[in-house]
Amino acid sequence: MDIPWEDFGWERLAPGVGRRRLPGWDATVGLVAGRDALLMYDTGSTPREGEELRAQAEALFGRGVTHVALSHPHFDHVLGTAAFPGAEVFGAVGVASLLEHERDVLRGDAVRFGVPPADAAEAAGRLVVPRHQVSGEWTLDLGGRQVLLANVGPGHTGHDLALLVPGAREVVFCGDLVEESGEPQAGPDAVPSRWPDALDRLLALGGEEALYVPGHGAVVDAAFVRAQRDELARRFGVS
Repeated sequence: MDIPWEDFGWERLAPGVGRRRLPGWDATVGLVAGRDALLMYDTGSTPREGEELRAQAEALFGRGVTHVALSHPHFDHVLGTAAFPGAEVFGAVGVASLLEHERDVLRGDAVRFGVPPADAAEAAGRLVVPRHQVSGEWTLDLGGRQVLLANVGPGHTGHDLALLVPGAREVVFCGDLVEESGEPQAGPDAVPSRWPDALDRLLALGGEEALYVPGHGAVVDAAFVRAQRDELARRFGVS
């Protein structure tokens, strides 16, 4: 039976694969189902938002999220992780230490962008850091489906983790290495000189026919990612 993703505000990308664009900052979260496990890619901006995502995943598949992968350490992508107790949490190598030492920075960023101070304080206090840190690539078996976590950064941050879901048409969750609803944002933790290389790695990972899911905005194709790669190279004066 086909899962009614749209009934829960999700977009179906492939069998057992979907994503939701969250309100506020248009941040994307992804969900991948195997026979034995569910993987959530990013968790939203607060535990309350994460709890809504957890409840939707359980309603869609009748079981809980077992794995969480965090694309990069920005508040709108990681502060909902406390809503997934017992899940195995993955991030790019180095991100655990960074999150542990930058709770106040994340809280401040959340408040600055409109999260109520009490919610931001709760999220920072309940911050979950990844137990599993990915250097290179890490294959996860979800039961009848294998997915690949790839440390493709640095670029948007120093710790960018992509997710490849193989299938009749590959799906690549890109985090904020790719943005469609606005220009890619290069904050103080961006590594502009390496960002085009990170996008080259994404393109090599998914290939020409893949669906590329940006951290913000509509799903795009390889041509869009390549054009954004070239624009970033021009913008930052790198090849």
